[in-house]
Amino acid sequence: MRYVLILLAALGIIVSALALREHYRTEGDSPCSINERWDCGIVNKSPYAMLAGIPVAALGIAGYLLMSALAWRRAYRFLLAAALAGLAFSLYLARIEARVLGVWCVYCVISLGDVSLIALLALGTTVASLFRKSSFAPNP
Repeated sequence: MRYVLILLAALGIIVSALALREHYRTEGDSPCSINERWDCGIVNKSPYAMLAGIPVAALGIAGYLLMSALAWRRAYRFLLAAALAGLAFSLYLARIEARVLGVWCVYCVISLGDVSLIALLALGTTVASLFRKSSFAPNP
C-alpha cells in the first residue's frame, strides 16, 4: 500500500507543479484552456490562487511531499490527517471554482480526485491497522 500512496502523491506533485506553472505563465494561452467553463489560467491567476502570499499550487506541492514522506514511513494515521486536511482545502477550492469563478481547472479537479483517493486509502489502511491490533481480530 505504501508504494501506491507514494505514486498517488507523486501524481499530486506533478499536477500541482503544472498548476504552479499556470500561475506564473505570462505568455500564450493556457494549454488546458478548453472552453469558457474549463480554463486553468483563469483559476490559477485569480485572487483565490494565493494564500498568505503563497501560490496555492506551491502549497499543494508541499502537501503532497508531506503525504509521500508519511506514506514512506508508514505513518498512516498522520497521513490520514494530512490527506483529510488537503481534501477539505480542495473541496473549499472546488466550491470557489463552481460558485465564485464559474470556471474549472483540470489540474485542480485531478488533484481533488487524487487527494480523495489518498484519503480513502489512508483511512482504509488506518482502520485495518487498528482492527489487526484490537482484541476483535480473530486469533490465527
